[in-house]
Amino acid sequence: MKAQTASDWRPTATPETLRLRAELLARSREHFAATGVLEVETPVMVQSAVTDVHLESLEVRRADGSRAGFLHTSPEYAMKRLLCAGSPDIYQIARVFREGERGRRHNPEFTMIEWYRLGIDHHALMTDVERLLRALLEPHRAVAETTRVTYSEAFRAALDLEPLDCSTQELRTAMLARGADVPESIAGERDALLDLAMATLVASSFPADRITFMHEFPASQAALARVQGPVASRFEAFWGDLELANGFHELGDAVEQAGRFEADRAERAHRGQPDREPDTRFLGALDAGLPPCAGVALGFDRVVMIAAWAGCIDDVLAFPVERA
Repeated sequence: MKAQTASDWRPTATPETLRLRAELLARSREHFAATGVLEVETPVMVQSAVTDVHLESLEVRRADGSRAGFLHTSPEYAMKRLLCAGSPDIYQIARVFREGERGRRHNPEFTMIEWYRLGIDHHALMTDVERLLRALLEPHRAVAETTRVTYSEAFRAALDLEPLDCSTQELRTAMLARGADVPESIAGERDALLDLAMATLVASSFPADRITFMHEFPASQAALARVQGPVASRFEAFWGDLELANGFHELGDAVEQAGRFEADRAERAHRGQPDREPDTRFLGALDAGLPPCAGVALGFDRVVMIAAWAGCIDDVLAFPVERA
């Protein structure tokens, strides 16, 4: 058993911050109630892990050592199954889990607000995300005029190159010229370089007093979004360099989605990561028909960090992983 200090039992968030969390959760529910979105609940333990190479699911085992399932990294697949079964606009405030994610802005267990609206695209959903964020933040701090910028525009401003068609070498050279530490292990991997540039050079240029939406990602980074030519119908929302949300104009093509899952598995094998079999129930739901919709996942704890002027996620959690 890990040695404990005399204060390990104490929460890391103050009573005032816990009251702030409660207030923001209530405001979130008020927003969705006022805009006609149904609150739903889906299982926290699921039978299929995600194939995404950037996420690792926490495994749950029975007393005999056999696998019982996985703790979900988001409620996305289950919520889309509800949409395929005829649900209206829906949202969920969910506890989610991601293995290996720990740091100043990360805890392996955190709170996500995920929602889906029927009949709109990702541009309209950005407006909805802005409304919710302003409702949560403006009572506690000033929020300047929102910025919307395409992925290409953001990269051109920060690195003076076009990320959609520049060569891998051009990208690496531009990053090194701006002081980025580029590991040799990813020197020839275009998407890995783009992700590193985004995290270290591009997002750091976003204003720290407002919401910034970056949209129209490269098609190679579509995840579960639709693709139009060289770009994916995907956005991310930031406060300064702090990522808050990831949204898609959702892909409804089961065959295309299955192909993306298999591509993920191939990349996992290349990276030496554990194989993850695709969620066949989710693919079956897509095959039955996902209505046109857009969806987004918002990191609630990070929103509380902004409202509380907190520099660390531990400051807005009752008990982070080390004290759980």
